[in-house]
Amino acid sequence: MRIAQVVDHPAFAIDVDRTRAAEVGLTQRDVANNVLTTLSSSALVAPSFWINPLNNVNYTVAVQTPLRQMATTNDLMATPLSTGAGTVRETDPLLLPSTPAGLPYLGTLARIRPTQDKAVFNHVTIQRVIDVQASAEGRDLGAVSRDIQRLIDALPSVPKTTRITLRGQSESMRTSFGSLGGGLLLAIAMVYLLLVVLFQSWLDPFIIMAAVPGALVGVLWMLALSGTTLNVESLMGSIMAVGIAVSNSILLVTFANEVRITQSMGPVAAALAAGKTRLRPVLMTALAMVLGMLPMALSMGEGGEQNAPLGRAVIGGLLVATFVTLFAVPVIYSLLRQAPPRQHELDKQFAAESHGAEMEHA
Repeated sequence: MRIAQVVDHPAFAIDVDRTRAAEVGLTQRDVANNVLTTLSSSALVAPSFWINPLNNVNYTVAVQTPLRQMATTNDLMATPLSTGAGTVRETDPLLLPSTPAGLPYLGTLARIRPTQDKAVFNHVTIQRVIDVQASAEGRDLGAVSRDIQRLIDALPSVPKTTRITLRGQSESMRTSFGSLGGGLLLAIAMVYLLLVVLFQSWLDPFIIMAAVPGALVGVLWMLALSGTTLNVESLMGSIMAVGIAVSNSILLVTFANEVRITQSMGPVAAALAAGKTRLRPVLMTALAMVLGMLPMALSMGEGGEQNAPLGRAVIGGLLVATFVTLFAVPVIYSLLRQAPPRQHELDKQFAAESHGAEMEHA
């Protein structure tokens, strides 16, 4: 841990005698502008530009005292001062005969003293800040950030104009987690609404979405078992696992509805038939994804540890989601879907209404 800014940097402070400066027609601002021009050029005080008529290129014209003439504090205190108009009263006793055009010099109106000041002034959204930099080692960034925030909250009252905030990678992490968490919830809601339109029912999508909690539980279980933190990569893997789990669950519910319509089965028999028939496609889909993610989960290859949380999250989510899809979803279907599905009836009704409208139009 270190403070990025140097707060005790050696410096010189120039104290201007405003009364004496006013006697020669100068203000403290005039004195400050003269010193700034001498040390840092006129580009900061009065920027000036010149356009070359040959190539129409704009150049900055800056006036500055050569560094070799500012080697000591005596050189600085001998800086001639002028107003914006460049005129003062030449009969004033504070004028130095050797200064240009009889201008007063800095040593007659101010004194210099050694002091300490900040070497760099940092700002965030205009506010002055002092950065205390720290890096996490041996622990995840989220845990370190929580501990630091707990210590900040336990501090006694600070001045009203002072605030202590956590920034840097922890701030980016919280923003990313919020975005991905919101994206996951939005994805689940959008999938549910699309399934409502597809199945023309509010109950069937609810049964299908029963596999989502299993996928999320599997993700957390695998991350805890492998000692992996919940990060951006693992959240992306959670979204992938949820999508595949919903896809497999759709296969079971769709087949169960079809056999109930074509073979007049009850909900329990239809759920058992769907589980037996769709066992192979569900296992093949999950197994292919697990085997494909296995090298990533084992951190194989150069830089593999960066994407390992994604593979582990997908594998854990699919392992539990597949079990839930094959065993829990049929049970939920048999308990909740007592009434026969009406999707085919709605399709026939829609087709009949469409045909009637065409006949009337003809």
